[in-house]
Amino acid sequence: MDIVDKTALVTGANRGLGRALVAALLAQGARRVYASARDPESLAQTLAFDPARVIPIRIDITEPSSIAAAARTASDVQLLVNNAGVLDYANPLDVTGHIIDRNMATNLHGTLAMSRAFTPVIEAAGGGGVVNILSFLCFVSAPIFSAYNASKAASWSMAMSLRPYLAARGIAVVNVFPTTIDTDMVAALDKAKDTPADVANDIVKGIMSGQEDVFPAGAITAFNAWRADHKAVEEKFSRIV
Repeated sequence: MDIVDKTALVTGANRGLGRALVAALLAQGARRVYASARDPESLAQTLAFDPARVIPIRIDITEPSSIAAAARTASDVQLLVNNAGVLDYANPLDVTGHIIDRNMATNLHGTLAMSRAFTPVIEAAGGGGVVNILSFLCFVSAPIFSAYNASKAASWSMAMSLRPYLAARGIAVVNVFPTTIDTDMVAALDKAKDTPADVANDIVKGIMSGQEDVFPAGAITAFNAWRADHKAVEEKFSRIV
């Protein structure tokens, strides 16, 4: 998918990877990027990239009314980037139902709700794409992120189920599997991390080259190792407790 002159929407665009994705889309010639957050006031740094092309929009992906309003407002979207997500530190023996529900509500149900709401919008615009920011933890588990792991794996499964239905409408589904990114979400984790800019640039390159599955920055090394010996990689990630 070419980005030049296209209109995109990025959820969770107020910080971290979301903000970097807006910058990467602008750099590749996007005509307009809707930058969403639950609190539009938090988007100031994102809007500063290009106030003429970045449009702030309020979206809470756990609120159906918020999503419906956004689909009416951003009625020219051709590329939806489902980036908004939550992550809680909780091991599988201690994780509460509330934490599991919170991660599923955002990472699975919210992502699916956005895809459903914007499918007719993208189709009416002549087709385009839906990009899901998932996680390499769809393949392995970091036990301390038990609820997050499960929610991202479920979202991946749902995205694959959506793929043939959206393909029939001229909409590509791109799934992205980053490893650890240097954002506020994992600030407490002491391990090597990819920069948001590197990850965002690889994601946009993957979209433009027609990749269905994107392993940005350091994730491609992890994926190649997983393909060679998935049990060894599983054991390595199992130490994140």
